[in-house]
Amino acid sequence: MSTRTRAALGGVLALTTAAGLTLAFVGTASAASADVVVSQVYGGGGNSGATYTNDYVQLTNRGGTAVDLSGWSVQYSSASGTNWQVTALSGSLAAGASYLVGEAAGSGGTTALPSPNVTGSIAMSATTGRVALVSAATALSCGASCAHADGVHDFVGYGPVTDAEGSPVPALSNTTAALRSTAADSDDNAADFTVGAPDPSGTGGGSSPSPTPSPTGQPARIHDIQGAAHRSPLAGKAVVGVPGVVTAVGPKGFWFQDPHPDGDPATSEGLYVFTSAKPTVARGDAVTVAGTVSEYRAANTATNLTTTELDHPTVTVDAHDQALPTATLIGPGGLRIPDAARTDDPGDVEASSTFDPTHNAIDAYESVEGMLVEVRDSVAVGPTNSYGELPVLPAGVGGVRTPNGGVKYTGYAKANTKRLILSSALAKVPAANTGDTLPGAVDGVLDYSFGNYMLDPVAAPKVVPGGITPGTTRPQRDGELSVATYNVENLAPGDPADKYRRLAEGIVHNLSAPDIVAVEEIQDNDGATDDGVVAADQTWGKLIAAIQAAGGPTYSYRSIDPVNDADGGQPGGNIRVGFLFRTDRGVAFVDRAPGDATTATDVTEVNGAPQLTHSPGRVSPADGAWQDSRKPLAGEFTYRGKTLFVLANHFNSKGGDQPLMGRYQPPARSSETQRHQQATLVHDFVRKIQAIDANARVVVLGDLNDFEFSTTAKTLTAGRSLVDLPSTLPLDQRYTYDYEGNSEVLDHVLVSPALLPRHDYQVVHINSEFANQTSDHDPQIVRLRP
Repeated sequence: MSTRTRAALGGVLALTTAAGLTLAFVGTASAASADVVVSQVYGGGGNSGATYTNDYVQLTNRGGTAVDLSGWSVQYSSASGTNWQVTALSGSLAAGASYLVGEAAGSGGTTALPSPNVTGSIAMSATTGRVALVSAATALSCGASCAHADGVHDFVGYGPVTDAEGSPVPALSNTTAALRSTAADSDDNAADFTVGAPDPSGTGGGSSPSPTPSPTGQPARIHDIQGAAHRSPLAGKAVVGVPGVVTAVGPKGFWFQDPHPDGDPATSEGLYVFTSAKPTVARGDAVTVAGTVSEYRAANTATNLTTTELDHPTVTVDAHDQALPTATLIGPGGLRIPDAARTDDPGDVEASSTFDPTHNAIDAYESVEGMLVEVRDSVAVGPTNSYGELPVLPAGVGGVRTPNGGVKYTGYAKANTKRLILSSALAKVPAANTGDTLPGAVDGVLDYSFGNYMLDPVAAPKVVPGGITPGTTRPQRDGELSVATYNVENLAPGDPADKYRRLAEGIVHNLSAPDIVAVEEIQDNDGATDDGVVAADQTWGKLIAAIQAAGGPTYSYRSIDPVNDADGGQPGGNIRVGFLFRTDRGVAFVDRAPGDATTATDVTEVNGAPQLTHSPGRVSPADGAWQDSRKPLAGEFTYRGKTLFVLANHFNSKGGDQPLMGRYQPPARSSETQRHQQATLVHDFVRKIQAIDANARVVVLGDLNDFEFSTTAKTLTAGRSLVDLPSTLPLDQRYTYDYEGNSEVLDHVLVSPALLPRHDYQVVHINSEFANQTSDHDPQIVRLRP
């Protein structure tokens, strides 16, 4: 699993049991604990002023006989939380001995803990929280009241909490811990504990647990566990004696591979072992592993495929510095990845009775899941993202290539399955732009997370710049009216000045200061703070001032503030669309009874010509098609005595759609339904204008969140009411956005037929292909002679 996948779970789900495996809880906290108790709790580790670098929980066996802790756990939840984080225990705790559970480290502190018996990753509160000693390793499901839940052997609440044994221990601090007294357990935390300086001990205190009993289970090899399927035939079962060589080590586990494959290309020989803490093995160690076979679903998201792994492992190192298995080449000359994501058994891939790596790309990748693989002479087909992930095309072969080196997305049937994502889970992937090359071999293990197969390199790859530069466009000529669209990605007054500067330079220098700019994703005056503020005059003002500072003209703007939290996007941000326009070149905005958030504009006939009833005005804002989505803004402009109707749009996002390489095939695109409804409303509004004047000059533009070949685009252009300009470009130039290595059209400029004969259209690539992008969208511009 990638580091991001595990981190996204906050440690809550990382130790769940295998699918279908039920662990019975034993014991209860309703009576005082006569043997193992929680003896110390400290959550200030690594904080300012702390002595110790880590949080910890200490256990003590106050009974007369040893207690086997195998399968037990220490669990933590916040003062009133309902989710419990888990650290699994192992070994036998002798009578009178202590057992130290090390937890998360901070940046402060001067002294490391004495050698812990087990190390977890839970970041505990320094002041208030709840700790449970549980006789099972599954997360508690009792919510916010667990002190007396089944399976809870001992329980400590400190500070103001929802539950504790009796009354809670007073609040702790960065320098104090909860310390159990020597008296018998009374089941009253306030009476049993005092607050004082932390004093951890464990194995370093001469009370090491006795060796863990030998594991039991079914003997197996890795290919037996992986099987020729997406889910293991041994899922939920304990296995022992699994041999292999460690190929990569991550922060929470390691991958190992059988150097003696079974000869079946459909069964993977690699497997991930989830240790929950930093493994003690090294690359090249020959190991024998026992554990429980589990299917892990990244982020617990149903549309993600699972990865097979071993949980709760016992690892024996048999030898060091062994030869690594030969990496499997993916791409030309190696494992062929089919063009189709999947053609067999539509529906749930994991439930399919067919597993065919020869014809299905998803099955082909699954056949080497967890194995050491490599790609050679790859080309970046998108920029490195903020998570350190880089989409590459092995050997630069496959799909329709764009002029700058990307891969054009042409639809699900050709889903660009040959691209692979390099992740920074094990080694940092450098910043790269589309078209950069990675010469030679990049080796790593094949992983899966967030709807994509990932190659986790074991060493940072080398990147050679391809030399692309941000695009520019020529200035408008005399008599030309230039109209552009630009999604500025959640622009708020609190954003860094550098973002405003770069956006302004893009508008002034790369777009040559268009006459009209439809702008999407302008946030309100306090950005994502959800406090009822909807005005955005400060955001507009800062953008206009930045354009002036970049040497551009003084733009005017028009927009309509939305109803608070009614238009989707980042909660509290209240994104909206609007117009920038420059009056120094003869452009004028017709202000006519400006509308508001809920008042719809319409089209009326005046002296034989169409007019908007409200300018600016919103198109059908009360229609259900716009629920939690931005409403289109219609504006009436004049230029050299002629009227131009401009509709700025930001349609429903693709959020909620299933991933291209996900569990369900073909992927459902549920978000399309709302966009189709939105497109129908905009199309019908344009038709109202054209019913009065068939030669009306109309521009519909913005972030439509759909492709040039989509039903959304076809609905807007039905009856040739409009012409979608991205569709007029050569196929390899049709893109405004890069999504996981797919160059695709999401932003559009559509014009009425009256404007088509005299136009000059261009997508200006300044963001989508660059790692240091200012926005995730490329702007586009059309110059008209209306």
